[in-house]
Amino acid sequence: MKQSRRKSPVNQSIAVSALLLLALFLLPLLVVTPFRSALFGQDEPVDETEQELPPPLPAGGGLDAAASLRVLDGEEVREMDLGAYLTGVVRAEMPASFEIEALKAQAVAARTYTLYKLQSGGNHGETADICTDHTCCQAYIAADSAQANWGENAGAYEAKVEAAVKETDGQAVLYGGVPILAVFHSSSAGLTRAAGEVWLNDLPYLQAVSSPESGERIPNYYSRVEFTKEELKAKLQASFPEADLSGDMAGWLKDPAADSAGSVGTVSVGGVTAKGTQVRSALGLRSACFTWEIQDGAMVFFVTGYGHGVGLSQYGANAMAEAGADYREILTHYYTGVTVEPYRN
Repeated sequence: MKQSRRKSPVNQSIAVSALLLLALFLLPLLVVTPFRSALFGQDEPVDETEQELPPPLPAGGGLDAAASLRVLDGEEVREMDLGAYLTGVVRAEMPASFEIEALKAQAVAARTYTLYKLQSGGNHGETADICTDHTCCQAYIAADSAQANWGENAGAYEAKVEAAVKETDGQAVLYGGVPILAVFHSSSAGLTRAAGEVWLNDLPYLQAVSSPESGERIPNYYSRVEFTKEELKAKLQASFPEADLSGDMAGWLKDPAADSAGSVGTVSVGGVTAKGTQVRSALGLRSACFTWEIQDGAMVFFVTGYGHGVGLSQYGANAMAEAGADYREILTHYYTGVTVEPYRN
């Protein structure tokens, strides 16, 4: 019995020691387990790609600098960004003496026209995206040539043109979310013309609207062209070979019908019904807003305005800018039912 009592305290000591050791190992686990998720990230990982911002635009160039163009300049195809191309177009297409908001409107119209050409395939197939020939695409002039023309105003004018492009970076005229055929012309006779009255197809955003240009302030707004009987016959016969141009010259042009803008919509040329725009082209008149009369054995044409008369009137845009309109107001006036906003496609 004495031996048994001596061993009992030892056994108890061993048991207590074992319990303490077990507690020593279990306690950290009991403490850490409730916080395992926070400490070791057992939650689902965050997909950071879903929260990425759009890539930054190129420094100093923006949307225009990010778009590369192949420009057919004479016989050479030159690569340049959209901003550089538009600067050359604005230099060539609108007087740099115009108000800055008019120049901005021109820059946006030119950008939109370029985007339209790119999306429609243009006129040059795989060779180029656009060209510098105004009879095909848009006029373009390089900086050195423009500065030679501007003379002592070269520095100020170049700064205005560059500002017009940069301050409208990426802005386009959209109808239904896509760039429009943003055609423009020099000056109207008080109203622009609907596309369908000039070309084959009508477009909802190219309709007749008022145009506030003042003829007294526009060079050659009113022009006069005179043809002898032989000259007139040769020009009309070349464009209208089926026309009967015999007899008195006074009877060669008959029954003019005005369109919605007051220009010649149609006219009979030796019995052939022709559009006023066709007669304008045949005779080299400045616009299709014309009348005529016989004077001293010659046919004399009196012409108002310059250009096809569709879309933006440049002198009208300048008049609006002088009256306080900004470029967005100008563009949404001349192009019906459109928005003006950045186009990133």
